[in-house]
Amino acid sequence: MKKGFWSKSKIVVIGGGNWGTVLANIATQNCAEVHVVLRSEENARAINSTRTNTQYLPEYKLSDKILAVSDVAKAFEKRPQAVIWALPSKVTRQNAKEVAHLFTGEEILIHATKGVEAGSLKRMSVVLREEIPCPRIGVVSGPNLAHEVAKGDPAGTIIASEYEEVIQAGHSIFGTSNFKVFGSQDVVGVEWAGVLKNVLAIAAGCVDAMGMGWNARAMLLTGGLAEMVRFGGVLGADVNTFLGLAGMGDMLATSSSPLSRNYRIGFGLGEGKSLESIIESLGSVAEGVLTAESVWHYANTRDISMPITRGVYQLTQGQITAKDFIRQTLDSY
Repeated sequence: MKKGFWSKSKIVVIGGGNWGTVLANIATQNCAEVHVVLRSEENARAINSTRTNTQYLPEYKLSDKILAVSDVAKAFEKRPQAVIWALPSKVTRQNAKEVAHLFTGEEILIHATKGVEAGSLKRMSVVLREEIPCPRIGVVSGPNLAHEVAKGDPAGTIIASEYEEVIQAGHSIFGTSNFKVFGSQDVVGVEWAGVLKNVLAIAAGCVDAMGMGWNARAMLLTGGLAEMVRFGGVLGADVNTFLGLAGMGDMLATSSSPLSRNYRIGFGLGEGKSLESIIESLGSVAEGVLTAESVWHYANTRDISMPITRGVYQLTQGQITAKDFIRQTLDSY
């Protein structure tokens, strides 16, 4: 499928949060029409009338090519050529079950969810493949802070899939002068990199709030990268993926910016705030809180050394204080 094909195509984005909204707007530069599926009919109408998603990105002007709907069946009335999945991991399986009947199997399905299924530890591409009759699945992941991409700041992302046509579709749908798209066939590595860096962002936020300095931050992130490599290698990832844009690149961005929800959770915990109050101020829990528990339990039962992940799990569960976390992390080296 060439660029010309996608310029005449229809895209459906399921999920109208920060990142789903930004991806939808980027896609309008390369596609004929983009439908965004939201939970609220009121929010959908507001987007269509004001050309802004006031709930998440009130300063971000949306293209006239975007049509927001709350009825997912309506979005599929005219067959989409590609579907972008931008829902949180905790609701992905249930929502996938509910919309599976709308797919013909011919669509290209690309997810933008940096999380895993709690309990099973299944990656999102696995969950989607189990529930939706759509074999051509990929993932978009990288150092993509939604607010920066919305402003038009330069950024790069990875489209990973075992299917070359999915990678090419990702290039055609999302590639712009400011948003560079790179391809990878290491789906396992790219997905796990996007998952694990959320845990490290919580750790980095805590270190920063405690005023530990740049040396401590560097030591933390270096150790965190080593944890990512160890864990990903056991799960079958190409360890080189963790040294690139999807791994180290995403980790550096997410672990350094107050735009990152995971970083803000760690920073709040470092200030002594309760997890409940931080989540309340954010509006919902960040993926790293959910991920830390599942990843640590898996690593612990398989003797994979992940002391930072263990500490983040204990910190978010209220088992240790921020001071304990710092001391425990230092003692692990």
